Amino acid sequence: MANNESEGFAPISHHRSSSIVRTLSHASRALSDFIAPIRSRTRYDEYEEQETPISKAADWKLMPDVKAYREQDEKDHVKTRKLGVTWKNLTVKGIGADAAINENFVSQFNIPRIITDARHATSLRTILENSHGCVKPGEMLLVLGRPGAGCTTLLKMLANRRNGYAEVKGDIMFGSLDHKAAKNYRGQIVMNTEEELFFPTLTVGQTMDFATRMKVPFNLPPIVQSRAHYQSEMRNFLLESMSIFHTSGTKVGNEFVRGVSGGERKRVSIIETLATRASVFCWDNSTRGLDASTALEYTKAIRALTDILGLTSIVTLYQAGNGIYNLFDKVLLLDEGKEIYYGPLKEARPFMEELGFVCRDGANVADFLTGVTVPTERVIREGFEDKFPKTADDIRERYQQSSIRTAMEVEYDYPTTDVAKIRTDNFRERVQSEKHKSLPKTSPLTVKFATQVKTCVIRQYQILWGDKSTFLIKQFSTLAQALISGSLFYNAPETSLGLFLKAGALFLALIFNSLLAMSEVTDSFSGRPVLAKHKSFALYHPAAFCIAQIAADIPVLLVQISHFSLVLYFMAGLKQTASAFFTFWILVFATTMCMTALFRAIGAAFRTFDAASKVSGLAIVTLASYTGYIISKPEMHPWFVWIFWIDPLAYGFEAILANELHDRIIPCVGVNLVPNGPTYTNAAYQACAGTPVALPGATSLIGDNYLAYLSYSHSHIWRNLGILWAFWVLFVVITIIATNSWKETAGKTGYLLIPQEKVKNKHGLAQDEESQGYPEKQIYESNSSCPENTDSADKDLVQNISVFTWKNLSYIVKTSQGDRKLLDNVHGWVKPGQLGALMGSSGAGKTTLLDVLAQRKTEGTIHGTILVDGRELSVSFQRSTGYCEQLDVHEPLATVREALEFSALLRQSRSIPREEKLKYVDTIIDLLEMHDIENTLIGQSGVGLSVEQRKRLTIGVELVSKPSILIFLDEPTSGLDGQAAFNIVRFLRKLADVGQAVLVTIHQPSAQLFTQFDTLLLLAYGGKTVYYGEIGDNAATLKDYFARYDAPCPKDTNPAEHMIDVVSGPLSQDKDWNQIWLESPEYKAMMEELDRINQEAASRESQTQNDSLEFAMPLWEQTKLVTRRMNIALFRNTGYINNKILLHIVTALFNGFTFWKIGNSVADLQQRLFAIFMFIFVAPGVIAQLQPLFIERRDIYETREKKSKMYSWKAFVTGLIVSEFPYLCICAVLYFACWYYTVGFPTPTAKVGASLFVMLLYEFVYTSIGQSIAAYAPNAVFAALANPVVIGTLISFCGVLVPYSQIQAFWRYWIYYLNPFNYLMGSLLTFTSFDTPVACKESEFAIFNPPENFTCGDYLAVYMQTLGARSNLTNPKATGQCRVC
Repeated sequence: MANNESEGFAPISHHRSSSIVRTLSHASRALSDFIAPIRSRTRYDEYEEQETPISKAADWKLMPDVKAYREQDEKDHVKTRKLGVTWKNLTVKGIGADAAINENFVSQFNIPRIITDARHATSLRTILENSHGCVKPGEMLLVLGRPGAGCTTLLKMLANRRNGYAEVKGDIMFGSLDHKAAKNYRGQIVMNTEEELFFPTLTVGQTMDFATRMKVPFNLPPIVQSRAHYQSEMRNFLLESMSIFHTSGTKVGNEFVRGVSGGERKRVSIIETLATRASVFCWDNSTRGLDASTALEYTKAIRALTDILGLTSIVTLYQAGNGIYNLFDKVLLLDEGKEIYYGPLKEARPFMEELGFVCRDGANVADFLTGVTVPTERVIREGFEDKFPKTADDIRERYQQSSIRTAMEVEYDYPTTDVAKIRTDNFRERVQSEKHKSLPKTSPLTVKFATQVKTCVIRQYQILWGDKSTFLIKQFSTLAQALISGSLFYNAPETSLGLFLKAGALFLALIFNSLLAMSEVTDSFSGRPVLAKHKSFALYHPAAFCIAQIAADIPVLLVQISHFSLVLYFMAGLKQTASAFFTFWILVFATTMCMTALFRAIGAAFRTFDAASKVSGLAIVTLASYTGYIISKPEMHPWFVWIFWIDPLAYGFEAILANELHDRIIPCVGVNLVPNGPTYTNAAYQACAGTPVALPGATSLIGDNYLAYLSYSHSHIWRNLGILWAFWVLFVVITIIATNSWKETAGKTGYLLIPQEKVKNKHGLAQDEESQGYPEKQIYESNSSCPENTDSADKDLVQNISVFTWKNLSYIVKTSQGDRKLLDNVHGWVKPGQLGALMGSSGAGKTTLLDVLAQRKTEGTIHGTILVDGRELSVSFQRSTGYCEQLDVHEPLATVREALEFSALLRQSRSIPREEKLKYVDTIIDLLEMHDIENTLIGQSGVGLSVEQRKRLTIGVELVSKPSILIFLDEPTSGLDGQAAFNIVRFLRKLADVGQAVLVTIHQPSAQLFTQFDTLLLLAYGGKTVYYGEIGDNAATLKDYFARYDAPCPKDTNPAEHMIDVVSGPLSQDKDWNQIWLESPEYKAMMEELDRINQEAASRESQTQNDSLEFAMPLWEQTKLVTRRMNIALFRNTGYINNKILLHIVTALFNGFTFWKIGNSVADLQQRLFAIFMFIFVAPGVIAQLQPLFIERRDIYETREKKSKMYSWKAFVTGLIVSEFPYLCICAVLYFACWYYTVGFPTPTAKVGASLFVMLLYEFVYTSIGQSIAAYAPNAVFAALANPVVIGTLISFCGVLVPYSQIQAFWRYWIYYLNPFNYLMGSLLTFTSFDTPVACKESEFAIFNPPENFTCGDYLAVYMQTLGARSNLTNPKATGQCRVC
């Protein structure tokens, strides 16, 4: 290998640890993993090979290191971990397609159809049929098949992942272990899936530190200094193996968090899997997103490790070049779940050619094999037209009759051989000796539990630090709420008037932190896929993850509760003693820990976010209601009083209230003292009123008596603290149990969805996971490329007549290390009818260049000129071009046709009639051959369209807009198999042939694909141009250029792969290819041509019509179309709507029965107040549910639709708001019906109608509040943390917790009147309670004696005319025991 690798395999930077550049013998201590660090002192058994095998990847750059590890192991007489996989008669079935109907809000209530469907047994669909094979240690098997053929399912079976499948038959043996015994070794049988699941805010180095720390063996080699040294060396080896050491300090990132490039992220996924040190590896399309050179290096790495360390590697790949293909030992070919070939790699092509199929010269053999059952792809040898096998069954039958099948069947007895048994015994011993001695024998883990917890804790803090904004908003919101609440309850008096205020302050201290803890539900779902992956890798026990979360909680909550308590406690004027404060502090901390654990348990216990948010919303309403503040313990109805006993908030509230009121004497003042005023100063003739615990004639309350009336006691404080921690333990245990049951998705995934209202219009049935990629194989034959009806569609395509150029284009971004240049003086053009390829290694700046050209960059500095017809770009440029991004972002609940029509109606010129726009949609559907899926939902990953179908839709959405200048496509073939990739490029060729200008970035093109392009712009690392110009027939022009500079392309070598290797791979020869280009005659000619094109274009009239309009359609039309789409999407989102409605019904019934038939006493007036107040608390649960949906829709808008100038943000916001209206009306009516009459509010029509109208308005108000918070929040967790501040502030100042007269003057005159909750409370109280007669209870009377010679009426005459005008004296003529209420 040459010293200089491609950018993807760039030399390690000078910042790299010095340990990596040590001598080989010193470096070899690193991987002692892979390796075999367990030093069992038993020699290899007699069946083990003593000679280091000759590897097909002998030229891999780290091969000497791996050999050194192997030799060191042999010196130490280390037992091997060789296993192998054998399977026979494997048949797998999944749930069939009948369930793939997406119900809408109305159709889900079709009871007769539901009953009919329930009577029919669920149909099963065969995904794999009678598969068989054997992969021994040291062998690599390539599994080939088109999407839907069953490749992923086979890999899951061979990785022992059976969850979610309806039926699995057949035998799978791992060595001599059956699949049940192999469950105890799940960390040794691993699978790298196509998805890249990471915590995006962690850096690459942190991610790999975590993985390698969890796999440090118990028994280290004698030459290794320490566990930390072993782990560090292992991490460095893995990073170097994929040449991504330079990314160690960069965040992994994802679609929304900026991090490493897509290709680098895929390589992180690869080395994280390698860090498991497994014996059996299954790799599912692991080269997706990698350039050809990097993909080849990855395969060489797996080949080398497999050969030297005796691994078993099973790989499925799409678009595998011949260089990759030839590295394998065996090939298994699947078609529709049927195994049509399994045998040696070298015999696969001859076998198919003997059947009559032709493999063209230079073609990828892997693509040839997968295409033999596809009429549009296969080529039949002359003379075999009538006798070649036409179907998968025909080919399988011929294979079963072949000598290859007979020879391979001999291997199926491998599990019963002495070799396999001895290897398996050695495997068991080796794995057991690697495990820490404290772990159970059946545990698949490696390091002790304490190490797991410690490592998980470190990672939790790294996640927190990486996402500082979320941490800071939590602390800021807590401090802000403390200041607001403290000022609200500022210096609450030590009298009866302060009693209610202090109780409110204490209640708010608990409820606010509980609302903040609700964000754990949202957070739980963001990290779940990563934990499920790590569980399958046996990195740690889920309990370690849960304990780590708690350990991370403690300091964060200590800080949060401390500054919250300090501010609120002393501003509110609570008991000013150190013991009282610290008792309050520890109780609030314990309650917050408990509620955090509760919401985390709810998040862990439910499979879907909608279900978890529904339960969490109901939980907060229930627990807040039965805390003891809103309704006191004596007033609780017997059917719900049990909630009080299981409510953590109730125990916390009792304890902090007892802490505050114990040993307090509370004088009665104001309305609580009868009579009072300037003429009533003698306490002997006064008494407390409105306080049930006051003794007759007493003018003060005893705090402990008040506590006793509430069924509280100061002696319960520490008991309650213990109960809170017991609840915390319970919730933690529930979380651990629930987390341990999380599983990766399997079985019924990847099926198409048809909306119920479109069922009659569907062209094809929905299909399940392993059959949906290509709904039907067309009946037309061999060399035809597409149905004839697409020819007429070609004529209807819009032709482009503008030339697009760019010159001296540079792009610079600011990083923590300073300015970084991503593009460096790039030049080029795209003319009408030209199909241009943009290529380079991973991270060379291909996507960046497309973003800059398409005006999609919002950060950084751009230098240079971008011209259309020699003129500056107009305001309509973005909507006049089509840009198909790498990520296929669409509204998941729209059908394919609806998505195309939406784009056509909004992006085509307003001068074009609607009918013509829709007709053009039909043209594009014909062209894209999407008739069979036009009425299916787009769906989300795993449920909906396949990768290839989504890619075609993405292209279609841009095509229907009739782009008049250019179409950009970013890696449209990534993740597709060879045939699908060729179909996409063939289609792009067709577009160019009818006059469109197309510029495409592309990875791993086959020789056939590459020759479809006209021009090539080749970039090297740093965005430097290496070549721009014609490709030529069979890439002749390009080959001549590189041959001139001593880099000729060998015969039968893919020129696309060759040039990547030359420019930035193993064939670079240490040359500066950018400088070579700048000094070449081609560069000079290109610059002259570029200037000529610009001058000519500028001298003639512009070919584009610039209407100077930012959007194609007027705002009203945008709003109508967007609102219609939002309405349809919500109509089909039954989970969201059902949860919203159910939450209203349940909380309404709960509220109604909590305040069942309220009476007419003075205390009952407060019950009426709180019954209405509890209606407010429907908001937090619904808001927590609607915000993730809002943010998801916003991400779709900002990622694609906003950038393409499809419609204005005004239309977007209007559509989101209006689409909620019908369901909010339903929710308001249902809540009203379940609550209003249950509580016993008045029934006159005027009051009923007015109350319903106010409740309806409140539904609109809180929804708009939730959406406005989400609009400013960067993510759902951020929004969940901001909610309590906004909702808490509105609740605080609505006049319930603190009456208007007692609100501080700073707040009273503005926020009270700006608060919509104030008007809700005021209007509902007015309509339900204004003229309600009040009858005082005996305990509510103030009883006292008047002075001698006075009747009660005489003594109270002045009082009854002034301060006591609303009081009721029941015995005015009495001379003693005056009774005033």
